[in-house]
Amino acid sequence: MKYKDYQNIEIMEHPLIKHKITMLRNKETKTAEFRSLVEEIAMLEAFLALQDLPLRDVETETPIETCMSPVIDGKKLAIVPILRAGLGMVNGIHAMVPTAKVGHIGLYRDPETHEPREYYCKLPENINDRLVVVLDPMLATGGSAAAAVDFIKERGGKHIKFMCIIAAPEGLERLAKAHPDIEIYVGNLDRCLNEQAYICPGLGDAGDRIFGTK
Repeated sequence: MKYKDYQNIEIMEHPLIKHKITMLRNKETKTAEFRSLVEEIAMLEAFLALQDLPLRDVETETPIETCMSPVIDGKKLAIVPILRAGLGMVNGIHAMVPTAKVGHIGLYRDPETHEPREYYCKLPENINDRLVVVLDPMLATGGSAAAAVDFIKERGGKHIKFMCIIAAPEGLERLAKAHPDIEIYVGNLDRCLNEQAYICPGLGDAGDRIFGTK
């Protein structure tokens, strides 16, 4: 099966997202601008990915009168970035939902097998009652993303969404096949993975470019 066969994938077509991803790709884009762009893209993706949040009406007093107005219902949102690059997307989501709780999942990719290895996992309490949004700028092989969702499910997470900025078809299909019950939001679908399992054309190492460590 190909990724197009899965119903849980949303490739975003918003022109602002596409424009900002092009700026991310540019090798001349400096660290501060790169970090800001990642936050802005995360905010735009969140606007689309969270449009189904449940609402309830509360009584609100305006300067004119009292009325019933909608607020987000239920437990607060949980944001779970995959370390370290996923941290770059957190502020963008927080700008939209400042009360969201933040967890962390630490994974690294084995340089030979390209498979994920866990070194840290800390999630907000009552994770089973929360909408969990997993963040990673790049979905390459899909191994880290699939493993992160596994860890969240093992700890009781039920309602999960995954957000990335760019994805390779190989990783997108792997994640969708492993977790057909989650929603996957992608800023742009790139061409393929190269022999080193990097996304092409990609944007380089997102973590290094966000934190200026290269």
